[in-house]
Amino acid sequence: MDTLTDAWDWLADSAHWAGEDGIWHRLLQHLVLTVVCLVISCLIALPVALVLGHLGKGGALAVNISNIGRAVPTFAVLVLLLLTPVGKWGEGPTVVALVLFAVPPLLTNAYVGMREVDRSTVQAAKGMGMTGRQVMFHVELPLSLPMVLNGVRIAAVQLVATATIAALAGGGGLGRIITAGFNLASTPQVVAGAVLVALFALLVEGVFEAAERLAPRWTRGGAR
Repeated sequence: MDTLTDAWDWLADSAHWAGEDGIWHRLLQHLVLTVVCLVISCLIALPVALVLGHLGKGGALAVNISNIGRAVPTFAVLVLLLLTPVGKWGEGPTVVALVLFAVPPLLTNAYVGMREVDRSTVQAAKGMGMTGRQVMFHVELPLSLPMVLNGVRIAAVQLVATATIAALAGGGGLGRIITAGFNLASTPQVVAGAVLVALFALLVEGVFEAAERLAPRWTRGGAR
């Protein structure tokens, strides 16, 4: 309990919230890194998953290949990237490592969502004269959107938790609070940093849950 009390005291100190090393600045860095990696991951994974899910071909292979990234620790990928020319790109190694980590849940959920759309509904749409493109965007995608958004939510929460590794490569984010605590042998600061990351992840989870509740009924799988 003494450690938790000391961590709370550390968080309650206004001096730890201001400046370039302050919590607000590190939180903003963490948010920007998470959003950038999530956007890049979506741009890579979702088009592939939606097209393959629509065609019904090659999706299993793509999912299996993307899931290979889950077997390799993100930290190991980051270290290896730091030893390559990518390591000279500043935040480049961290972004690449996090994108590789976020792609599997995005691709898997989107592909499965597309394939789980009722085939009779798809055939009915084709029977009405809709083109393949129209079927994908006006029938399959709306019906699979709950699964797609679930993949985005999972990827976002995982990125928030894993983006702390940016500090190991000299980047910013809440991980810098934790590494600074280790360097100073300050257990309260380490615990405080970990609490901030956990609360941020829970906040992101809550935002997605609220967005899902506020979204139209058909995005929650209500349409039939």
